[in-house]
Amino acid sequence: LMSEKIAGLPKIDHAVNAALVTAWAAIIGGDLIGMFAFDSTPRAYLPPQGGRSAFARLRSETAALEYRHVESNPTLAIAHLHDRLKRRALIVIFTDFVDTTTSELLIENVSLLSRHHVVVFVGLRDPVVESIASAPPDDLTDVARSVTASQMLIERRIVFERLNRMGVICVDVPPEQVSSRLVSTYLSIKAREMI
Repeated sequence: LMSEKIAGLPKIDHAVNAALVTAWAAIIGGDLIGMFAFDSTPRAYLPPQGGRSAFARLRSETAALEYRHVESNPTLAIAHLHDRLKRRALIVIFTDFVDTTTSELLIENVSLLSRHHVVVFVGLRDPVVESIASAPPDDLTDVARSVTASQMLIERRIVFERLNRMGVICVDVPPEQVSSRLVSTYLSIKAREMI
């Protein structure tokens, strides 16, 4: 799902850009940065490190990520990440889901991480789906499309509400706002001394 285009770029590219902007803010703020990428199996891991050289390594690793059209395995990935992190950390998860049913496993695994770490869950709103849901219909096809889009938005909101109740910080914004909103969220977490 992360290779699907939204606002002209694959979702993964929006995620990588926002992650790099936030990582740079963290480096400037004196924090450590790392990365973990997965799909059906863990693909890349950079342990948390500090300094500008850590940012250069992160930039190189994210540039080397390949698009793969395989089903992701959040259970394996989150167990792998949990085993590697020995100290409390801020974990920013960029992912996507289609509906509440397909997100169940993801929610369950994110809840395990949120018991020991501060978790930020980032979703990218699709402006096309939102416009379809809010457009006045001209015919029955438009009504069907609008109902489907509205149902997708309702199910998405339910997932984010469940995550919020578990103590996960959620960022659900259009792609053009994700970097600024994520940096703002990071700075708020730092100001509240949550990590």
